[in-house]
This record gives sequence, C-alpha cells and structure tokens, in this order.
Amino acid sequence: MPALKSVRRTGGGTPVVIRLLVIATFVVILNETIMINAIPRLMNDLEVTERAAQWVSTSFMLTMAAVIPVTGWFLQRVTTRRAYAMAMGIFLAGTALSAVAPSFAVLLVGRIVQAGGTAVMMPLLMTTLMTVVHERDRGRVMGNVTLAISVAPAMGPVISGLVLQVASWRWLFVLVLPIAGVVTWFGLRSLENVGEPETGSIDWFSVVFAALGFGSLVYGLSQFEVGSITTPALITVAGIVLIGLFVARQLWLQRNGTPLLDLRVLRAGTYAKGLVLMAVAFLAMLGSMMLLPLYLQNLRELSPLFTGLLVMPGGLAMGLLGPVIGRMFDRFGGRILVVPGSIAITAALAGFTQISISTPYWQLLGLHILLMIGLAAVFTPVFTLALGALPEDLYSHGSSMLGTLQQVAAALGTALVVTVMATRAGMLEDGGADQVPAQLGGMQWAFAVSAALSLVVIVMAILLPNRSSAPDEESSDEKAEGELVEV
Repeated sequence: MPALKSVRRTGGGTPVVIRLLVIATFVVILNETIMINAIPRLMNDLEVTERAAQWVSTSFMLTMAAVIPVTGWFLQRVTTRRAYAMAMGIFLAGTALSAVAPSFAVLLVGRIVQAGGTAVMMPLLMTTLMTVVHERDRGRVMGNVTLAISVAPAMGPVISGLVLQVASWRWLFVLVLPIAGVVTWFGLRSLENVGEPETGSIDWFSVVFAALGFGSLVYGLSQFEVGSITTPALITVAGIVLIGLFVARQLWLQRNGTPLLDLRVLRAGTYAKGLVLMAVAFLAMLGSMMLLPLYLQNLRELSPLFTGLLVMPGGLAMGLLGPVIGRMFDRFGGRILVVPGSIAITAALAGFTQISISTPYWQLLGLHILLMIGLAAVFTPVFTLALGALPEDLYSHGSSMLGTLQQVAAALGTALVVTVMATRAGMLEDGGADQVPAQLGGMQWAFAVSAALSLVVIVMAILLPNRSSAPDEESSDEKAEGELVEV
C-alpha cells in the first residue's frame, strides 16, 4: 500500500478508512496491556513461575520488535484491504488460541500470533493517514488517532482488573474476540484501498537480520532485571551486531535492489530529529509507567485494580487532549506545543523524584496527569512533523522505523530504570537501610535518570521546525541510487 501521487487527499472530516483503522488499532492495543494484572492468575492456573508468566508480555514485545521492521516493505506490496484482513485475521487467530489454551506453552504461542497482527496495524494506520489526509488537516486527524492509542493502554489494566474480580483470565480473550470479529467484519465491508501495490521480491537476509537483531536487542535489554548481567549483555551485543549487519545490507540494497527498511528516511533532518525525540520520550515514559505501579503496589500496597484506576486519568487526559492538540497544531504549528510539552515531561519526572512513603495520592495523580499531558503535546505534533518531512513513497518505511524504535526504547527504558533502581537499593541496603526505604531510594534515583534523559527531549523540541517543509515528490526516486552515508 504505497503512497502514490495519484491518491486524492481529503479535507474536512476524518476519512472513513482512518476511522475504521483507528477502531481496529484501539482493539489490538487494548489487548497489549490487558494481561498486566493476570500474571498471578496465570501462575496459579497454569502452574508456572512468575518469571515464566512474564513471558506473556515479553513474547508480545519481542514479536513486535521482530515484525515491525518488515512492515515498511509489506505495506508497499499489498492493498489496504489485504493488509487489514491479514493483520486482523492473525490477531483473531491468536486471540482464539489464547482463550482456549490448555497449557502455558499454547498461551504463549497465541500471544505471539496476536503480536504478529498487532505489529502491522499501527504502521498501516499511520501510512494511510499520511497518504489520504491533506497536510492542513493532519494535526486534527492525528489528534483523533492519539485519542485511541492513548486511552487503550490506559484502559487495559483497569478492564483486566475488573474482569479478574469476577471471572477467569480466559475471559480477557473471550471478551475481546467478538469485538475484534465485529470490527474486522465491518472493516472489510467498508474499507477501500488506498493506492496500488508495488512489485518486488523480499530480501530474506534482511528479514533474518532484522528479526534476530531487533529481537535479541529487546530480549537482552528486558533480561537485565533478573539478576546476572553477563548473559543479557552478550545477547544485547549480539543484537547490536546483527542490527549493524541489517543496516549494512539495507545500504547495499539501496543501490542494488529493494531494501526491506529504506534508511533514506534518515536524510530528512526533521524526521531524524523527531525520531530521536520520540525514542527518548518513549524511553522516559515507559520507565515511569513501570516505576509508578511498582511504587503503588509494593510500597503503598494498593491492589492492581486501584493502581489502574489511579493512573487511568492520566491516560484519559492524554487521549482526550489529542484532538485539541491536533487542531492547535494545524493552526499554530508544532513549536508552541512541543517545547512546553517537553518541559512539562521533565517537570513531572523531576516531581516524581521527591516521592515518599506518605506522598498524597492527589499529588501522584497530578504529576501523572502532567506527564501524560506533556507527552500528548509532544507525540501528536512530532508524529505529524516527522512523517510530513518524508516523500510519500517513504511513509510506510518512516512509520515502520518509528514503530521499531518505540519497541527498542520501551525495552531500554525498562532495563535502565530497573538496573538503576536495583543498584541504588542495593547500595542503601548495604549501608544499613531497611528494605522499604532502600526500594524507595532506588525508585527516586530511577525517576531522576528519566528526568535527566528528558532534557534531550527539550533540546530536540527546540531544534524541530514549526512545520515540515513539503518534500519534493520526485526526491526519493531521483536519489534512489544514493546512500545514507558515504562509504
């Protein structure tokens, strides 16, 4: 589903194709976080350890990291309807398999299959949006997309907490299945193709390098929290080496074939800056999203349900502000939103460094809402600015690279805050501190590291232009023989 010059852009209302894709994306992203509160149930029902049970989330993340780099090529080779049908069909199959899983191994396979479908939906949505929506309306429509993709992960833990109060963990899949089925059926009835597919063979060396490289990197980073650092470090280094081979292969294919992930997107300065900003912001966000529930459940002894209810307003605020921020972007440009938003992110994370065992819940709620509002003010404009700086035929590759980097940033953010937290807590315990004060001190340091990283977001926000300059439609074709770097 490439972006073609013949595609007619729409103005005014949100196109039906975007509405359908937003609904489908909401469903699959909701499922991504819905298993967070089910870990204890899985341990009891399927007789597995906590470390094994965590694989229902880890395997999902690994699959996303391995599949997303391929989506740029994939979306240029199939129609919109076929991409949608395949993504939702795979997701439905994985959901059904998970619902009836007789063992943990089968459940794990079901989650991996689910992730394979989920990995396609977000790049498909972003690529289609950039193709069919006129530049003057992109901020507003991207704001509506933010509403869906922000509220869904915030609602996941709350919904799972409510369901698990009265039913088995299997109902988390049983309830999703008919909703996803109806969305798929309605989408296939109403969805229209955008553009025409291109032809070209896939480079299987690139697929192997991407899957093993990004998968190993994300897995290695996710394992730093379980004890010894030697094995995770080796796996992480192996992933980096394989990614290096993947990059070298793409540079060669840019002159001698068709790259799986076109690295020419990095030539666009606005896109490259936006990529760095999004990665660091996502890293800081995911780190804080892991730390706050740990603090609330382990130190304040709140239940998973009440923890979800406490953090839900932040996600709702982020989502509900999406359309407003989108309209402001269309009218005033990005700088008036991104710079204050990045400052709000840093301020919120700095505030979290001052938490104590008796911090009022309203203060925690306020800091979390401030963080989510700051992220909303950053994400919607930066997505639009970054992808808007690319020629149309590179939209799918730009979306794919953003999605891949988000998965890596999520794993890196989690590994970083866990390592900092554990190191500081160990230092305090060695100095004679009790366990609770030591854990609190570790969390304060981890929030401080996230706050320090968020300063990069402020710098990149200042460097971003107010609006993307429209690229020459022929630019990427004329430079097809070029390289990302001189060799």
